[in-house]
Amino acid sequence: IISVALSGFLFGGAMQVPGGGSYMEFLLPGMFVMTMAFGIGETMTGVSMDAQRGVTDRFRSMPMSSSAVVLGRSVTDMLYSIVGLAVMIGAGVALGWRWHGGLAETGAAIGLLLLLRFAMLWLGIFLGLIVPGPNALNAVWTFLFPFTMVTAAFAPPETMPASLGLFAEWNPLTATIYATRDLFGNPGVPSSSFVAENAALLAVLWPTILLAIFIPLSIHRYRHLSR
Repeated sequence: IISVALSGFLFGGAMQVPGGGSYMEFLLPGMFVMTMAFGIGETMTGVSMDAQRGVTDRFRSMPMSSSAVVLGRSVTDMLYSIVGLAVMIGAGVALGWRWHGGLAETGAAIGLLLLLRFAMLWLGIFLGLIVPGPNALNAVWTFLFPFTMVTAAFAPPETMPASLGLFAEWNPLTATIYATRDLFGNPGVPSSSFVAENAALLAVLWPTILLAIFIPLSIHRYRHLSR
């Protein structure tokens, strides 16, 4: 919450929002998306620590479906994420951010944010099951960090150096940023890029691809953990 306020006040006066408008309203949808993406670290660490402490082995020794354990983890983390998103939205309102879309559009934006979190959650479960310890977790997070930071959250990709802007534009998180800005009625959605013109479709497609890959991989990995 503090970082949101600092970013808004430090860069708000210098940043030119495409099409004009409040930088705080430009920034907040991007921060909501980043909050959902950063949740991968919490899930990854929790799953890894459960495995190291023997919690996972105790579950595996019980007469229950292996998929039920990882599904239970996903449900628990999603409940925490819903609360976290509600806190972020409340903080945004307190800082001056507003949504201008209707009830359906606002609900759709929140749905896209939670869909992204659900996809990141399953990626986190899989990574937590395959990494051997805390040092490996740090290495994985170092690799993931650019994907969570180099987006359209803080600045339009067209204002970045060419290669960096291309990476930010096609970062899957940017599609959700564009789509939620549009649905919330916030400024800063470009109209001349493929990603912006198809943001809602891509904001559903990218998480769906991640879910199709990492749900079965996570269940398979859990079933084949060494005892």
